[in-house]
Amino acid sequence: MKLCRKCNSSALPFFVVFFVAGISAYLTWLTLTYSEVGKTELIVGSVGVFLAVGATLLHYVISCMKRHCRHGNAPEHRQSMPH
Repeated sequence: MKLCRKCNSSALPFFVVFFVAGISAYLTWLTLTYSEVGKTELIVGSVGVFLAVGATLLHYVISCMKRHCRHGNAPEHRQSMPH
């Protein structure tokens, strides 16, 4: 999914994705620590949650940014208005 230059210039949405994925991984780490699982399961579970949440949110953010772009720089962004 390509974004126009104006939509792609802001790093804030991507920082929010990283932050939410990090908080989710941290909460998973704490939960698994209290569950007394092994060190391998603790690391794999936390990294897995980070990757799953991060990938899902990244896909959502990029698709929303592309869908709501109103800059009109690319042909796919020019939509005809209904009469």
